[in-house]
Amino acid sequence: MVVCGDDALAHRLAAELRDVYGERVTLVVPSAREPHRPRIPPPSRALDRATALLGRVSAAMARTGPLPSEAPADGTGEAPEETVRILESAQPDDVALSEAGIAGAEALALVYDDDELNIHAALRARRLNPRLRLVIRLYNRKLGQHLEELLDQAAAVAAQGAGAAGGAGDDDDSGIDASTTVLSDADTVAPALAATAVAGTSKVIEADGLLLRAAERTPVPPGRPGDPGLCTLALLPASASDPASAAHPADAPRPAAGDEGPVLLPDDAVVAAAVGCGTVVLETVSYTGRPVRRRGLRGRGAPLASLFSRRLRWSLAGIVGTVLALAVASWITIGENPVHAAYLTLLDLFAINDPAIDEPLPRKILQLLSGLTGLLLLPVLVAAAFEGLGTFRSASALRRPPRGLSGHVVLLGLGKVGTRVLARLHEMGIPVVCIEADPEARGIALARRLRVPTVLGDVTQEGVLEAAMIERAAGLLALTSEDTTNLEAALYARSVKPQLRVTLRLFDDGFATAVYRTLRAAHPRALTRSRSTSFLAAPAFAGAMMGRQILGAIPVERRVLLVARVEVRGHAALEGRTVGEVLRPGWLRVLAVDTSAPDAPEPATAAAPPPEQEREPAHLVHELGNDYVLRPQDRVLLVATRQALGDLHSRRSRPAGAGARRG
Repeated sequence: MVVCGDDALAHRLAAELRDVYGERVTLVVPSAREPHRPRIPPPSRALDRATALLGRVSAAMARTGPLPSEAPADGTGEAPEETVRILESAQPDDVALSEAGIAGAEALALVYDDDELNIHAALRARRLNPRLRLVIRLYNRKLGQHLEELLDQAAAVAAQGAGAAGGAGDDDDSGIDASTTVLSDADTVAPALAATAVAGTSKVIEADGLLLRAAERTPVPPGRPGDPGLCTLALLPASASDPASAAHPADAPRPAAGDEGPVLLPDDAVVAAAVGCGTVVLETVSYTGRPVRRRGLRGRGAPLASLFSRRLRWSLAGIVGTVLALAVASWITIGENPVHAAYLTLLDLFAINDPAIDEPLPRKILQLLSGLTGLLLLPVLVAAAFEGLGTFRSASALRRPPRGLSGHVVLLGLGKVGTRVLARLHEMGIPVVCIEADPEARGIALARRLRVPTVLGDVTQEGVLEAAMIERAAGLLALTSEDTTNLEAALYARSVKPQLRVTLRLFDDGFATAVYRTLRAAHPRALTRSRSTSFLAAPAFAGAMMGRQILGAIPVERRVLLVARVEVRGHAALEGRTVGEVLRPGWLRVLAVDTSAPDAPEPATAAAPPPEQEREPAHLVHELGNDYVLRPQDRVLLVATRQALGDLHSRRSRPAGAGARRG
């Protein structure tokens, strides 16, 4: 694996590939002595810090003993030999890529903070190695889609040329994954930060419209059933710190939990028989509070209800009723045709009729009443014009927080990350109030379009958090690019509401650790989380480097479970089998099935699948049942060990270009 970057994401990605997946990595970074480059920590020190932080998160997730850097992922007890090689280069040019071994590499990640630099390097890398799997960091979504299509087409053309030159007897290239994956760190971390606001955790995996998280459950007393969640991923041993657990292979299934190590992917019978064991379960993340009330000019209500106030509508209704009453009175007293009587009433109302000097007394009285009604109508029409104009103006202006708002999330910062998090929270129906100091920030337009309440002002100034109703909020997401601003907002919010759930975006690891410990000590009953964008984005980039179908990794002590998306077509172990038959305890388990594809698609005329953002969430296994037969056009979401996933792809009935070389 080759990783090229100029910030903390590159170092964390290298640590993730080394410690979670056990890969050999070459890290290409600019020299710290170059003045035109941003100052970043030395590669070795930053890598050690990233590794230590990764180990702490894994330990908190599944009670690990030694850090991942101290024990290999395969559990053999032997330390890997120089799994990370560091090269210094100002630019990822042909010389630097060749020196990094791009010709024999399996995957390349380009995670520079400059989109143009990543694009140029990707074009060079595709030319140097057409069979290379590419992972590119870009913020522009549309440009990323076009770049994926271009590079994938270039890889396909190169593969056809190589196949024609080498003949049909070369079967080794059939399973090569030369795919191109474009990711944005802001898009990648948005689900994790949104899940933190909902469930207090960022260890989530997003797949096919589902948000899944792995949670550790403490042992329950005998005779009392535990909550298995969506499914049980592992049974933890009675003593997680026993070093003897490292002596067993990482992917070997075991019949029961004990002191020898965790049981991965147990079946229901083993889970029911396990007593006094902690568990790691998979849960779905969803918002259960009051959803956002989406109102606006395009709502289903009447146009008057969105344009005019209630008082003005009642005034207009009263005048219309008065005019109708005068028309009926004119019709009855004078004996005119009803239509002609209504016409005369309107002429009197607008003062364009002749005076009723020689008319009967009832006609004179009705004309005077009509004129008086016309005088009352004039200010009502002026007020309606001003209110309608003000409504259209406010439609393009920022909305203020409503008075009765409560249980919402206060989002501080509408930069790249904050904008993506705002969109994600709005999709989940979570009420949000934004705070932004820059009126020209990237996310202001999105907040205006979504009609999200937004407070413009510096959060360090008094009264800004109060304007966002922090005392009634359920959580605070401080996502600005300034560590001190995020910390100051969190401290002030905690002084207003001590039980507030707080999530901070902090760049410096040492500073984040100190802040986390201090806030936890000062407010032990409140939930505090410190998050780094690079730390949250690294697992997604690493999963893309391992293969497009891998969505994430779940550490369980020193072992790893992979969550993958697999097409059923072409897999003999999946196609035509029921969900219950696919289950292999200790190896593989199906979590959900995407059944959105039609029953009998035509190869030439089949419609393109809907985009990811328009897909309906996949059906969970308990919704379909274990008797559901997997169709060739289905797409399954499964969790498996690395060995099981590799075995699944190696036993594929017919090769496909998107298959991974290894699990």
